[in-house]
Amino acid sequence: MRETQAICMEDVRRAAARLHGVAHRTPIYTSRTLNALAGREVYLKCENFQRGGAFKFRGAYNAISQLSPLQRSAGVVAFSSGNHAQGVALAAQLLGVPSLICMPDDAPPVKIVATRGYGAEVLTYPRQTTDREAFARDAAFERAMTLIPPYDHPDIIAGQGTAALELLDQVPDLDSLVAPVGGGGLLAGCAVAAHAINPNLRIFAVETEGADDLRQSLAQGHRVTVPPPSTIADGIRTPTTGKLTFPILKRHLEQALVVSDTAVLDTLRILLLRLKMVVEPTGAVGLAAVLGSMLPSDCQRVGVVISGGNLDPSLMALLWGQG
Repeated sequence: MRETQAICMEDVRRAAARLHGVAHRTPIYTSRTLNALAGREVYLKCENFQRGGAFKFRGAYNAISQLSPLQRSAGVVAFSSGNHAQGVALAAQLLGVPSLICMPDDAPPVKIVATRGYGAEVLTYPRQTTDREAFARDAAFERAMTLIPPYDHPDIIAGQGTAALELLDQVPDLDSLVAPVGGGGLLAGCAVAAHAINPNLRIFAVETEGADDLRQSLAQGHRVTVPPPSTIADGIRTPTTGKLTFPILKRHLEQALVVSDTAVLDTLRILLLRLKMVVEPTGAVGLAAVLGSMLPSDCQRVGVVISGGNLDPSLMALLWGQG
């Protein structure tokens, strides 16, 4: 395994071949209203329309499809607050592989229900007092199952990178790329693919306040761990980026931007009311930065990864209550 860059462009292309005809080639959404609000051309890569409702299916399928027959028969384990859980459960179901998903007890109920709906067994744990990775590793060891991590694995990173591969095929003349970042699998894979296609593309990560471990890590030159974030964007509540993903992000990113939960909620309202699009909070993080004029003014053709659409129905009341 490469230490400074876990994957290369060829890994992403091989992942795309495995996903061909299985994962959706998600659409690009544009809007004159959105462009006017942003003051630039915005192209949304809509992974909220991906199978399982998020980009996570890409990496999960890419990883599980490469397991040996013995590993497949024993099954897989994952730990996730929701979207990786659903991605692994769905990919495992399609490949005929048993799955056990370890989820925090405060995960959105809609995501727990969906995960079980894909045939997975779900084990919950208290988020604030449990090391989720250790919990999952113990479960994998006890059952002789293979652990499929949410982001810090070459096959996961390569699978997520296929989103950017598609985006730059659909809109080849972008000058910048924006995506949310938690553990970093999505953005690391997309950055490798994007810079292989266009080395001059400017790449920005977006986090929420209190979950800005990447911004702090880039400033200090090493991985920083923050307390468990309480952000509304549950998909990026990771306390630190991955060992494999951080060197990639450090190499490829121009900047890590930070938005407020309020800005994310405002963006969700715009997506729902003006664009008629259902997006979960994490999926709106990148667009919140664009609408907040946080990108340099010369970034005029911006690709934004809408990472997922698994919106917890309970958030609807919060959206209108603050309207």
